[in-house]
Amino acid sequence: MSGKSEKTAVKRNSPAYEIWKRFKKNKAAMLGLAIFSVMVILAVFADVICDYDTQVIAQNVANRLKLPSAAHWFGTDAYGRDIFARVVHGARISIVIGLAATVGSVCISGILGSIAGYYGGRVDNVIMRVLDTFLAIPGELLAMAIVASLGPSMTNLLIAVTIARIPPFTRVIRSSILTVIDQDYIEAAIASGARDSYIIVKHILPNAMGPIIIQATMGVGRMILTAAGMSFIGMGVQPPLPEWGSMLAEGRDFMRYSPYITLFPGLAIILTSLALNLLGDGLRDALDPKLKN
Repeated sequence: MSGKSEKTAVKRNSPAYEIWKRFKKNKAAMLGLAIFSVMVILAVFADVICDYDTQVIAQNVANRLKLPSAAHWFGTDAYGRDIFARVVHGARISIVIGLAATVGSVCISGILGSIAGYYGGRVDNVIMRVLDTFLAIPGELLAMAIVASLGPSMTNLLIAVTIARIPPFTRVIRSSILTVIDQDYIEAAIASGARDSYIIVKHILPNAMGPIIIQATMGVGRMILTAAGMSFIGMGVQPPLPEWGSMLAEGRDFMRYSPYITLFPGLAIILTSLALNLLGDGLRDALDPKLKN
């Protein structure tokens, strides 16, 4: 019993537990976590909740433009497709794009930012000046240019939004690394003859993860918004795939008589982005060492 109580005490005194305890105190962050968790659950169990072939992509002219009802909770669109089913399956596409693009951009930015921050000097100048050139171009415009050259598709959209977010993520990661590069334990690791890659992976990045996690969390919402905007103008996910931005585009001609067609996918975008921003704000407060008791 004493061994179990000691393990519990160690767990409660761990940094992760302290971060979680501070995070739980933020009601807005917990609300964001709850909303995003619901969206993730819908995305994971989309095939169980709604049949893809019969409710999402199958057209039924007899059911077109039906108002929300018990049979169709969010109504139907101009092709007779169930909007609730399309929003649920759209969560899978939008969240996958947001998460995959964020992971890809953070991984590439992690390599570039680590090299620039660790080595400094000419290497730092070359990497950052090249990225400054890309930063001069708005991320959405850069993504549009990439999709325009590659062609509209889900894969090309994913590539475009990933590349567009590499420059700002790299600057954040480089700045985080510069805050820990002069610490004594880094100098001790260098003096012991450890390899540069080992020092970066084992010592520098783990101690610079706070700002990176925060930016990555908020970046998912930004990716989802960018992907939805690209799909809305026809440069992203193509119909009949149920992506939220393309659903907005399909319903814009019916906003006067059937506003629910654009209302529900629009609300899905807003709620998901809001949840991720609240989650990011909560993580920022929980990870901020100045807020420790």
